[in-house]
Order: sequence, then structure tokens, then C-alpha cells
Amino acid sequence: IICSEMIRVTSPCPDSVIVALGAREWPIWACEVSEFPWHYDQRETCLLLEGDVTVTPESGTPVHIKGGDLVEFPAGLRCTWSVHQPVRKYYQFG
Repeated sequence: IICSEMIRVTSPCPDSVIVALGAREWPIWACEVSEFPWHYDQRETCLLLEGDVTVTPESGTPVHIKGGDLVEFPAGLRCTWSVHQPVRKYYQFG
């Protein structure tokens, strides 16, 4: 588990955790190669199915995430997403 500015990454995420969370029942979000600012109004947990991303908090260390990673973003986080390879992820808010 890697933590930076309260971003938690479990890499790779064990299948037992994916099943316990019910992550395969969550909605899917996809994004092409791009860069954009983002603000989390509420906590998000996501499981990257594929892709390669660097998430840089406004006042923190960049965090690299990729397919197979389970990521928790805290409410209130302001960051920039740099999508290096197209992303598909399961996600859940709250």
C-alpha cells in the first residue's frame, strides 16, 4: 500500500479484496489520453481495469497508478490527472 497526501493505492489489488468490495458491480468510467484538473467533493474508491495515470495533488507528491490498482481518493482533494494510457475503471463515491 502506497500513501501520498491521503491517496491510498493498493498495487496490485488482491482479487479477494475486489470481491469483498463488490467492485465489479460498480459503474465504469473511461478516459482517453489527456490532462485535467479534478476536485473530489466526496471520497472515491476506484479499481483501474487498464490504463496508466499520474495523479498530482495540489500540494503534494505525484502518485502513479495503473491497471490492477485499487485507489482511494479523499473528499476535498484537489489534483491534476495526467492520463498516459487510456483508462477504464470501476468507481464508487462515498
